[in-house]
Amino acid sequence: MRVVLVSNGLTHAGAETQMMRLARTLRRRGDDVGLLSILPNEAFLDDLATLAIPAVECKLWPRLRAVSAMSDGIRVLRAWRPDAVVSFLFQADMLARVAGRLTGVPVIISSIRNERVPGLGRERLIRLTDRLCTLTTTNSELAAEGLVHRGVVPRERLVVVPNGVDPSAFTPPSPARRAQIREALGVGGDQFLWLAAGRLEAQKDYPTLLRALAAIAGAGGDPVLRIAGQGPLRTEIEALAARLGVASRAQLLGLRTDVADLLAAADAVVLSSAFEGLPNIVLEAMAAGRPVVASRVGGVGELVVEGVTGTTVSPGQPEELGRAMSEMMALPEETRRSMGSTARSLVASRFSVDAVTAQWAALLDREVARRPRPPRARPPMSAAAR
Repeated sequence: MRVVLVSNGLTHAGAETQMMRLARTLRRRGDDVGLLSILPNEAFLDDLATLAIPAVECKLWPRLRAVSAMSDGIRVLRAWRPDAVVSFLFQADMLARVAGRLTGVPVIISSIRNERVPGLGRERLIRLTDRLCTLTTTNSELAAEGLVHRGVVPRERLVVVPNGVDPSAFTPPSPARRAQIREALGVGGDQFLWLAAGRLEAQKDYPTLLRALAAIAGAGGDPVLRIAGQGPLRTEIEALAARLGVASRAQLLGLRTDVADLLAAADAVVLSSAFEGLPNIVLEAMAAGRPVVASRVGGVGELVVEGVTGTTVSPGQPEELGRAMSEMMALPEETRRSMGSTARSLVASRFSVDAVTAQWAALLDREVARRPRPPRARPPMSAAAR
């Protein structure tokens, strides 16, 4: 089978991480895989080379960027003649739907990775172009309910495939290694380290988290916060931390590729998002055996078992978030360790990367079998397809 993955541009964000996990699975079983990106790829370049996946980045004109991306997409898909295209995120979905339809790709699978699609008119465009694709996936049952309720995607054309995580990548470190990582982060042995991760943008609602931290800073337990991620709101977030008097406790780490180490150093993980799909950081926290306090959005309720693996709170409520964080800090360490152990078992049984990518592979096999491409010789895929 020949599959082209369409992305906005590879970064270390959650959607692109899930896409690369799918690429590895398809290549391991012998499928041809190509990557078409609208923007330049910033991450996974070594993985693409190791997996021998040709990657084409669209050449965008200074003006009419969407037209130039579509023109490149059509040329690449016409040259590669895939059996299926799979796209993640809005811009990639639009490109794959239109270019895929115009070039006769038999199977076009879109993927919506959040319960909301930010931006004026985007949900309407998804609704209007729905029939151009074979089906749409999302990563959470709760996100699916919202999309169907708002009429974005018909239920019969929506498939839920959750995010996956590799528990073996989050093995517990030795006490010495954990202490070493905490020291590098500037965290004292008696301080309670909260870890948050995700792009510095409005969706993650870091202002609510900083206000919650400010509310509990003097309540005991000596909490500190480290936020892994980059994004356009860094200056605003740092300024708010200073105004709230928590700049010494809250540190922005920037882009990090060592999330497993950060989780090993943390005592618990906190998510303050205003909306989500199935958040990767919660999956990774559970795989690392860390309890979670998270806003009750998207598929969080499908991951966090209340009082067993963590706690959920209403989004946008710093007082409620602060209380939940204080209560987590007040638990005996043995209780938190037990919560983390249960979380790790849950992830291994339901959300392992092998199980999830097997669902993707089965979905592609089924849809391609229903719509076989007429036999015709196809040249090898090449990064020079343009």
